[in-house]
Amino acid sequence: GDGTMTETWVRGNWMQTFTGGRFYPLDPKPEDVQPADIAHALSMICRYGGHVTRFYSVAEHCLLLSYTVAPKHALWALLHDATEAYVGDMVRPLKLHMPAYCAVEDRVMVAIATRFGLVGDSMPASFKDADTRILLDERAAVMRPTGDEWQQDGLEPLGVLIQGHASATVEGLYLDRLHELIGAAA
Repeated sequence: GDGTMTETWVRGNWMQTFTGGRFYPLDPKPEDVQPADIAHALSMICRYGGHVTRFYSVAEHCLLLSYTVAPKHALWALLHDATEAYVGDMVRPLKLHMPAYCAVEDRVMVAIATRFGLVGDSMPASFKDADTRILLDERAAVMRPTGDEWQQDGLEPLGVLIQGHASATVEGLYLDRLHELIGAAA
């Protein structure tokens, strides 16, 4: 045989990526992670499970953060949700109760971090603050006002402009930024 069946038994099921590659979510390898796949998939995934007043992609969210954080954390910020390109998005209230999903997501993040030369096994604490603050900007820009409080511990909005770029536009912007940051890190 061609080894395909054996490979499936060892690595689990695979998914076809945008560029036509194979990605094994249960056995992620850095060499299977491609910039074009991440940029395309994240540009097509809507934040908040689509519960927004207009399209707003995960790619734009990551792009905004990459320009807001300290330059040394910009690549982390751009890639912090890159796992969603391979394991999909899960809304935060549900994710908190899905440890098996989180374990898979963590393994995929390690493969992504390795592929792009990110040091350390987790995102910098200063970045997490920005990722929480941007929720307030996003809520004001793309969510229906309800009067409900979001528990953000007195944090101020990040102050970014949410454009709601079309998928094709933000895909290009994301890929350009990724190449820029990889080049800067090389």
